[in-house]
Amino acid sequence: MSPYQILIAEDDPVIRSQLQTLLRGNGYDTITADRPDEIIDIAGNKHPHLLLLDIKLPGESGLSVCSKIRTFSDLPIIFVTSCNTDMDELNSILLGGDAFITKPYNTAILLAKISALLKRAYEHGREETLRWQGATLHPESSTLAYQGSQIELTKNELKILVFLFRHAGKICSRNDLIDYLWDNRLYVDDNALSVNINRIREKLAAIGLTDFIKTRHRQGYTL
Repeated sequence: MSPYQILIAEDDPVIRSQLQTLLRGNGYDTITADRPDEIIDIAGNKHPHLLLLDIKLPGESGLSVCSKIRTFSDLPIIFVTSCNTDMDELNSILLGGDAFITKPYNTAILLAKISALLKRAYEHGREETLRWQGATLHPESSTLAYQGSQIELTKNELKILVFLFRHAGKICSRNDLIDYLWDNRLYVDDNALSVNINRIREKLAAIGLTDFIKTRHRQGYTL
């Protein structure tokens, strides 16, 4: 049996049962929920390793649920939904989703996405501490420290900073950042990257790191 537990957040009992059978048949432990409050509670208290989340839930959108979970957890989230517009997909990324799969889904692709996200989140081992101009980035704890102050980072914020720290002093193009972050351009656009960069800058400024990430016009970003 896999050491990973997957939370299935789906209000359709037939699809929920199908997903549970599929995942258990491939060695995963599963837990299910269909109410937004229950999903958030399980994510916060039972700490599943990955969440399969529908957008259409009773009483509250799955996008809203994702946004709330991102305030306290970086667990991988895959949207599995019948909402298949470009705006649905973009919103899922902006609010912290890691992947977006539309129904009817290809089971092989879904399983591959799950495996890749779990491996990326839990099996890559400890990353080295990174330092630049007095700031110290701790990938293992997803924090950044500067002159006695510390900020917590979301998963995407951490990934962006890891890439920039590893290329400190060099200009990192937006395309290179997008490729590194999401591997597949179908899951992100320039606007999503800009939103994440702005959030990082706000957090850095709060601990005295103003102008830490510099924009190079039509080139990208640099530390």
